[in-house]
Amino acid sequence: MSPLSTVPAHAGLRRMGSGGSTSGTSNSLVTACTDHKGGINWVSLSPDGRHLLTASEDRNAGVWATSDNQCLRMLQGHASYITYCHLENETAFTCSADQTARKWEVSTGLCLAVYTGHTSIVNRILIVKDYLFSASYDRTARCWDVETARQLQVFQGHRNCILTLAHFSSDDILDESDIEANDVKEFIVTGSTDCTVKIWEASSGCCYQTLRGHTGAVMCIVLDAPNSELFSGSTDDTIRRWNMATGDQLKLYRGHQGSIICLEMVGRHMYSGSADRTVKCWLADSGDCMRTYKSHKHTVSTMRHHAGVLFTGSGDACARAFNTQSGALQQIFEGHSYIINSIQIHNNFLYTASHDGALRVWDISGLCDRYKHRTKRSLRSNNSLKGSLSHVFHNKVGCTSEVNVECDPADMV
Repeated sequence: MSPLSTVPAHAGLRRMGSGGSTSGTSNSLVTACTDHKGGINWVSLSPDGRHLLTASEDRNAGVWATSDNQCLRMLQGHASYITYCHLENETAFTCSADQTARKWEVSTGLCLAVYTGHTSIVNRILIVKDYLFSASYDRTARCWDVETARQLQVFQGHRNCILTLAHFSSDDILDESDIEANDVKEFIVTGSTDCTVKIWEASSGCCYQTLRGHTGAVMCIVLDAPNSELFSGSTDDTIRRWNMATGDQLKLYRGHQGSIICLEMVGRHMYSGSADRTVKCWLADSGDCMRTYKSHKHTVSTMRHHAGVLFTGSGDACARAFNTQSGALQQIFEGHSYIINSIQIHNNFLYTASHDGALRVWDISGLCDRYKHRTKRSLRSNNSLKGSLSHVFHNKVGCTSEVNVECDPADMV
């Protein structure tokens, strides 16, 4: 593959703080990777951080080295555009509008397995132990043996396309004392344009729960398995919190004025990205909206929380960085020409994948360093506050002050 094209560092980047715009950082844009000939729908990072995998409209998946941002090889074989990808350290997985999923060897680019059986676009895959789960517009999810590509189970029951897919195990939601030996069960969760979420027992294919309440397509799901809770976002402009064991709806979150596109949990704070051009931060337990992150000029298509910073990608072709605690817009990353579909973060680098076919790499070390400094100052300030309160109240055993100070969600994880 050809080396990555390096874009001038000043290209279309401006930096902002709570007091207004300031001058840009000259080296923020590291490079633009332009080997793909079609839009990039997803980017996945390997667990060891050595490689990235991109899924493209050009029917190819790109393997990239994070050490030097070089494209190592293109995985070729799909007959239509690739919708989604997942990367392990040695193997890569892709799914496509050609109705199949594939397994690849990262080091050679060889296709190791083809998973066939779906009758429409396959838009999501999950790898769990020795199983591959897939979700499709054909209204089904399926389970496959990763090694043999044999279809093990079909999950049928949705009345329309499945858009999102998640997984949990019984040991994620139960105490060890409640689980008998060899009795751990695997479950998958599917969200559909039929307005429902379904929970399935993986080995039997039986529908364990159907969660009803949304009046629009379910676009995204995030799990809080230790608390046995599931959060779903919908085109009905709402987010709902459910008990995974009973199927009961626990909370309804209203406030967005457009479809919910993406969700992320950080401790007990929930972030929601919407077609109304905002991200909101919610207290999961109370349902209170703590903060709204604005300035997007189009739909918020993707987001990721990292080191006290909320990174977003939008239909306005820009990525943004917000201080999660103050809500201040810290930086805008400009240069893409179409929607940013997916982002990843590794070693103080932000990777943005766009429908313009480019994977751009940005240096975010300055943003992360500022968060570290804020955290240190906050800890020193808290220690000083504790000492002064004990002195004021003459409390020999110490004093706990209930002060309405909002904590950064990162500090609560």
